[in-house]
Amino acid sequence: MTCIKYVLFDVDGTLMDAVENQRRVWHAWAAQYGLDGAEVYATALRTRPVETFAAVVPDADPDECLALLHALEDEDVRTGSYAAFEGAAELLAGLPADRWALVTSNYEHRVRGRFERTGLPMPELVIDAASVAEGKPSPVPYLTAAEKLGADPAECLVIEDAPSGVRSGLDAGMTVWTVNTPAPHPDAHRHFPTLAEAAPHIAAALG
Repeated sequence: MTCIKYVLFDVDGTLMDAVENQRRVWHAWAAQYGLDGAEVYATALRTRPVETFAAVVPDADPDECLALLHALEDEDVRTGSYAAFEGAAELLAGLPADRWALVTSNYEHRVRGRFERTGLPMPELVIDAASVAEGKPSPVPYLTAAEKLGADPAECLVIEDAPSGVRSGLDAGMTVWTVNTPAPHPDAHRHFPTLAEAAPHIAAALG
């Protein structure tokens, strides 16, 4: 079996609890268009933003929709209340900075802002929404991370919580563990109910 040499982390839902933040942002966005926040958020959970806009405000300018969403998300980074999952800070601080990376569908400046506010250490590499032409569930984000690290995909361990991220990591040819969900993804290699429970096993896999 190939030795694990790198760990690639998703961010929202994996290292940081951002569910309430995402819900508040989408409710605020929906209010600007006179829409029901709960219905819009339910749609946003299943689709990418551009697809959400097309479904709930088909006649609106998607660029304007996205600009408003980004403004609300940036404001949330500055003023929102959120926290890292238990064990995240200790786990990341104990990993060599050049042996792990973040692979997120968010944008790097928001991730950095959240990490600064919650005291999480940053790695040397962040693959964000602006880094790739295709997002999860495409394997491109995780393959891009491996390429920039100089890693064989088979040497990479992916830590995820969402089905789209699991599929992205698996299709990239990587080992995938899931955390922070009550039930395991059927195709993930290993599952832990919480990040805290996974932390010692992640450190041991890399060590």
